[in-house]
Amino acid sequence: MRAVRLSVVTAAATAAALAAVTGCTEKSDASGGDDRVVKVTATDSKCEVSKTKFPAGHIQIDVENKGSKVTEVYLLFPDDRIVTERENIGPGTKQKVTAEVKEGDYRIACKPGMKGKGIRQDVTATGSGKVAKRDPRLDAAVASYREYAQEQADETLPKAKVFAQAVKDGDIEAAKKAYADSRIGWERTEPVAESFGDIDPKVDLREDGLEEGQDLEKDWTGWHRLERSLWQDKKLTDRDSELADQLITDLTDWQKRVGKAEITPTSMANGAKELLDEVATGKVTGEEERYSHTDLVDFKANVEGAEKSYELLKPVASENDAALTKELDTQFAALNTLLDKYREDKTSYVFTSYDKVGKADRKELSDAVNALAEPLSKLAAAVVK
Repeated sequence: MRAVRLSVVTAAATAAALAAVTGCTEKSDASGGDDRVVKVTATDSKCEVSKTKFPAGHIQIDVENKGSKVTEVYLLFPDDRIVTERENIGPGTKQKVTAEVKEGDYRIACKPGMKGKGIRQDVTATGSGKVAKRDPRLDAAVASYREYAQEQADETLPKAKVFAQAVKDGDIEAAKKAYADSRIGWERTEPVAESFGDIDPKVDLREDGLEEGQDLEKDWTGWHRLERSLWQDKKLTDRDSELADQLITDLTDWQKRVGKAEITPTSMANGAKELLDEVATGKVTGEEERYSHTDLVDFKANVEGAEKSYELLKPVASENDAALTKELDTQFAALNTLLDKYREDKTSYVFTSYDKVGKADRKELSDAVNALAEPLSKLAAAVVK
């Protein structure tokens, strides 16, 4: 997913007491009546909630943006770990976010302009609700996805070490060659990137993701900082060598966290959907790999990670909504076929440089991602029916 800003995620992921479900249908997913519906009215200066206490279990957050800026709404633990979120809520629009939470304290945050720590309201889930028992097939799906994420982390580290060593050696061409390949495993696990705590902003932050008050040279670390040195600055300094070492330190930390990260069936589904939204609205513009233009490598890896999540959840989802899984099969196949137009062959991860992809072709990619993201937004609901 997009690199989470440093002020949003500040603690390593620990065992969390929830399973988040995000949907956008008009029908309420919450059970038990209005006591389980929290209305959030977001403006440019306020984040008003209809209630600050609700029963534990399934709740629904109904968001209306009455401000003039695009906003984000988060349900957070007190230490700022993300329970669930909905990004890119345009002025005058409404969204629904359904979550399954256990007893405890939380915060609802609105972020007008999608910047800063947001306007926050403390809320509490009381002990009067119960969380439904999970289908054992979904537990198996989580275990398989965690194994998949661990495999990606294990495969990423040696590739990242090749990249980092080239940077430290001052070998610009070798570093450029190793750059995109070193990122594939990370991009495949982005549907659950927020479960890795503060690793995301350390390794995958873009320059414009820095918060006000952060120093560009001191606080910007990770792949994209080195990408700028290689392709824009066209030189490597002692600072770049330090950043290469830091990247390996952070990725080693990530590798260790994967096995302990809180991953749920609904976080798998929702993360895949949010990631594809990000691809369609942000990454497809070329803003992520703005210096190297290796965006299509990221796109393909993102789709593979999202599809892996879907395939593991499909046995349950297909029983609950066969029409949905049929549509998802169709749209995943269509997007993969489109992406394959830009690769050298089906076995390689060498893609056309994104600066050579024209405006019409970029729109075609965006439309295909949107066509997949729409039914994917219903996957989490289908899993928990």
